[in-house]
Amino acid sequence: MKTNGKQYVWDFFEDLKKNNSKDWMDENRKRYHTAKQYWLDEVEAILERLSQHDPFFKQFGPKDVIMRITNNRMFHKDKPIYRTNFSCAPFTREEKISKIFFSFGPEFTIIGSGLYRPEKDVLQSVREAIDYDAQELLDILSENKFQKLYGGLAPDEHQLKRVPKGFPKDHPNVELLRRKSFNAHLKPSPEKLIKGSLPDIIEEAFVAALPLVKWLEKATSV
Repeated sequence: MKTNGKQYVWDFFEDLKKNNSKDWMDENRKRYHTAKQYWLDEVEAILERLSQHDPFFKQFGPKDVIMRITNNRMFHKDKPIYRTNFSCAPFTREEKISKIFFSFGPEFTIIGSGLYRPEKDVLQSVREAIDYDAQELLDILSENKFQKLYGGLAPDEHQLKRVPKGFPKDHPNVELLRRKSFNAHLKPSPEKLIKGSLPDIIEEAFVAALPLVKWLEKATSV
């Protein structure tokens, strides 16, 4: 996506944020399709870059991984009709771990990797891996590149107040055991995203989080 393309996408979503209605979208359908094509071009470049590190990404085309901007309002009538961002999630049903997720827009811009609120058995596998030997995970989380970019794991607002059942209350890694998510994310500034190279930014985030992803894949492969 050229710099003016990123700005075009950003400006489109800024206007959509102020006019979140079907009538406005119908009137601006041409703008939407132009913005979407810019995003598809960018996602194609990002997937190509990521595939140099992991052949997993070669299976996807841009249209396979972008998410719709319409909100599911069946149970949340108060949500706006449209999201004001484009998102991309290269993921398959077989995958437990998100290798990378990214979203671009004025109200929600994020790049992340890891495990977010997984199913009970998957979470239990991670906790058992921590209980058995957490040192490798601790080393990954304290690594300079990871700390500089992410500052550690993302805050977990859903974590348990107490140690989960089956683990000793005085466990040395109780803070990790209480977690329900093991993900890392960052939120680059709009200026950096619009003026910089998205493939470069996302590649850097992916490489920094890759040891965490591999550890989680190993922990949940049992």
